[in-house]
Amino acid sequence: MSRLIDRRLTGAVAADLPRKMVLLSGPRQTGKTTLVRRLVEAGGGRYYSWDAPADRLAIQKRQLDSDRPLWAFDELHKFRRWRAFLKELTDAAGRRRQLLVTGSARLEAYGHGGDSLQGRYLPHHLHPITYSELCALPFGEIADIPALGTAPPPRGIEDLLRLGGFPEPLLSGSDRSAARWRLAYGARLVEEEVASLEQVRELERLELLFDRLGDVAGGILSINSLREDLEVAFETVRSWIAILERLDAVFRLPPFGGPRIKAVKKEQKLYFWDWARPASEGARFENMLALHLLRAVHWAADIEGEKLQLRYFRHRAGLEVDFVVLRGRRPWLAVEATLSESELVPGLRYFVERARPDAAFQVVLRGARERRLPDIGPTRVEIVSANRFLANLP
Repeated sequence: MSRLIDRRLTGAVAADLPRKMVLLSGPRQTGKTTLVRRLVEAGGGRYYSWDAPADRLAIQKRQLDSDRPLWAFDELHKFRRWRAFLKELTDAAGRRRQLLVTGSARLEAYGHGGDSLQGRYLPHHLHPITYSELCALPFGEIADIPALGTAPPPRGIEDLLRLGGFPEPLLSGSDRSAARWRLAYGARLVEEEVASLEQVRELERLELLFDRLGDVAGGILSINSLREDLEVAFETVRSWIAILERLDAVFRLPPFGGPRIKAVKKEQKLYFWDWARPASEGARFENMLALHLLRAVHWAADIEGEKLQLRYFRHRAGLEVDFVVLRGRRPWLAVEATLSESELVPGLRYFVERARPDAAFQVVLRGARERRLPDIGPTRVEIVSANRFLANLP
């Protein structure tokens, strides 16, 4: 697999640049720099990387190329006063110059001095490559997702599951290359990103935590269990997980529900942005589905201006639904991941009968006998193949 993959977000970012400054965030090595350089080249702009000493000095001294209509700043969140810097630029230039800013972290989490960019920017999130991007499939609108179009030819999904959605390991097409990349990624994340942005003394233990999380991805997160394994304080583990979240290495899902459906209220589930990192195939598939749904949530906000929320459901007695997407604060989609063909799982049926989402999907990785089941109240219920379901997400 060697071809370049067109990123769906490119056109959306280009369309927003004339309107306001664009902040493009996402994990390191998802292709942000490649996307930005293409836009800079097409728009006659100037690219500045905070990691390049000459560019860093130009930023600090405000010695920028005034003849260029577009300025792109890569990894600018490592500059302690990046917010004040951008506020200064936007206030001075207005709409006369386009500004594009990237960062391998949650940009809103890294800022100093109290400077606000409220109203001055439009956010975008670049995710790992999704199935519909890999297959170059069109995408319409978020509201169309429950209808699910026809299934494309089942190509590429095993590679995506096995190698992950980050461009380098995916495009290598090699299990060995992907394993080497993944091994180095965790070390670079801790040694470069954490060391430059956070105040952590025990970097080696944090790296051990990152590796250990591969065994618990998709399950209920027990900080106390991790604390015992690493022999550090509870608050230390909690703060380290928060750091990994800020760096877009992992993310957590809160539960949905209340007393009426006897749902747990506090326990969270954890997933990786690199869905090929979890230990078991079942956890990897669930993690891949989580990332695709999170992509849909971010797409809805960034492109369509609609707020969706991604949760999960767990009954106090153990029944569970992997994912619940909220739209307008009520359940819209319920999604369960399974590796092989089966009847409707009890947790999904229980949830649908009580929460009544618009649609419920049991997504099967292999050997799915796709079928629409009898509606449960107002809810359409389907067993679908993974390639069909993922093909209809952005």
